[in-house]
Amino acid sequence: MIYTVTLNPALDKTVEIPSLTVDAVNRITAMRTDPGGKGINVSKVISKLGGESIAAGILGGDTGRAILSALEEMKLSTCFHFVDGETRTNMKIIDPEKHTNTDINEPGVTVSGEILGALLEELAGKVAEGDIVVISGSMPKGSPKDTYYIWTEEFRRKGAKVILDADGDLLKAGLKASPYLIKPNNHELSALVGRTLETPEELAETARSLMEEYHIAKVVVSMGSQGALYVTPDETIYAEGLKVPVGSTVGAGDSVVAALAVAEESGMSLEETVRLSTATGAANVMCSGTQAAEYEVIEELLPKVVFRRI
Repeated sequence: MIYTVTLNPALDKTVEIPSLTVDAVNRITAMRTDPGGKGINVSKVISKLGGESIAAGILGGDTGRAILSALEEMKLSTCFHFVDGETRTNMKIIDPEKHTNTDINEPGVTVSGEILGALLEELAGKVAEGDIVVISGSMPKGSPKDTYYIWTEEFRRKGAKVILDADGDLLKAGLKASPYLIKPNNHELSALVGRTLETPEELAETARSLMEEYHIAKVVVSMGSQGALYVTPDETIYAEGLKVPVGSTVGAGDSVVAALAVAEESGMSLEETVRLSTATGAANVMCSGTQAAEYEVIEELLPKVVFRRI
């Protein structure tokens, strides 16, 4: 089973504003809302890929209930704990004329270590050896800084493969617990090591160093439209980015993580994993908001994926 953890979910409101102008009245020409947060996005895409997952996390208030209701309508299995306060609503502003994507994110609810501990205890009672746990996204206010370390360590102790998709201090903390796979983007990896990494070769070398230092099995480095790197102890593959019409880039990285989880659970080869995750990421870029692309779209893109070993 695949579990996705979203400790700071959101209701994503995506709007289109042509020629967005600061300090002026702007008119919305299109709008949609989606249950969001990185782990929730992963679960939505896993479902489209034909897989099953349990989406877990923290919710609060009417917004939280709206998110849970939307996930239930999607037939997704869930394990959420409700707390006082209101789950955040995040605004994603797409300007189709300037080709920009602007995020305005609320802080969300305040969550104590005790609340997080109760959720962890419940999930730890469910997770079994061989399961996959995706831990991703930001932390809610009040959370202990070592939360991702504690959670990664606990799930790894249960025999699960932890996929960690975080950045900054959250990534640094989680690395110390030796997750199975991490998926930073090129900017996050550069920030982690304190220097700018520009070429696929530089990124791959740094990824391999992290694997050796923290005993990580796999590293996938996303590079936006330039593609992605897939690094294992035995080989490195660079996949070119697919050129597709852009609906929204929000959640593209989450869709890649979803494909990685499904590929890992299915026992796919590295080449199959590269094709699936590249096509899935591109298909979701074509969608509006953080809705998940249909599998038929992903399937059409699979033969177009181009990659090489480096």
